[in-house]
Amino acid sequence: MPLLKIGSLTVDYRTSRGTIRAVEDVSFSLEKGETLGLVGESGSGKSTLGLSVIRLVPYPGVIVKGHVKIDGKDIVRLPEHELRFIRGRKVAYIFQDPMTSLNPIKKISAHFAELIRTHEPNVKEAKALERAKTVLKDLGIRPERINDYPHQFSGGMRQRIMIGLATALNPDLVIADEPTTALDVIVQAKILDLLESLRNAYGMALILISHDLSIILERCDRVIILYAGHMFEHASSTELHRNPRHPYTQGLLQSIPNIELADQKLAAIPGSPPNMLNLPRGCRFWPRCSYVMKICRTKEPPLIDIGHNHFVRCFKYSRGRAKS
Repeated sequence: MPLLKIGSLTVDYRTSRGTIRAVEDVSFSLEKGETLGLVGESGSGKSTLGLSVIRLVPYPGVIVKGHVKIDGKDIVRLPEHELRFIRGRKVAYIFQDPMTSLNPIKKISAHFAELIRTHEPNVKEAKALERAKTVLKDLGIRPERINDYPHQFSGGMRQRIMIGLATALNPDLVIADEPTTALDVIVQAKILDLLESLRNAYGMALILISHDLSIILERCDRVIILYAGHMFEHASSTELHRNPRHPYTQGLLQSIPNIELADQKLAAIPGSPPNMLNLPRGCRFWPRCSYVMKICRTKEPPLIDIGHNHFVRCFKYSRGRAKS
């Protein structure tokens, strides 16, 4: 049994202007200790998909179809009191901005004590703080700084604290939503190295959400490319880098600079992502696609299995087997 199994997941945001289908018919599974990357532009559904895993899609979002099974339990249908035992202990979430996730009027010690004692009420506060100091030390932060407030830390250190809170209870799965946003490249690398070392140390699975395909290819076992709520391509990192099939994936790869080349020309994907309230008929990418065919303008392509656990949503490969 996989650690996480998502089937036909569909998430809507029901607004006064209309219904936005942020995630549509997404299916995949994740094994213990595996790393999965979710890539896409802003508005592609990455964060909504990640939040759906722990049923924290913000209002007015609602999961309208599908299942999210963690160790065989469908969290979509679990009562709220049972979800509390899964969030934090089985699945933890690292949000994009640590400054808005950490309470500015509480010391770091209070954050850790509340987390540990909520899930393990028999643990005394002193013991919880000792565990928190050990976590901070593992993160490269001096343990005595546990009595500081969030604003007294740099952005990179705040992100380390968020990672520490997410991993303090040794969850089976950690979802990191753009964990390196607004950090310089040196700190980015340190944060990603820290996540990788913790994953190796504790054997946890990791879902890494990013708009940067180069980071995902380097750090993840498998990759899902999202566009306008649809899964456009799904393959191993090696396969996707060596053999990208969808025109959108090809465009993303062609826009990544190569530091080993002195003279290079980067390609850009023309146009902009569609208005989610007024999606184009047929394939959602056809207005930006250089390989567009007549059928793309009228029909929505299925997700095709082209072999080697490689799936792509494109009519160019319609002779393959559609994924059920």
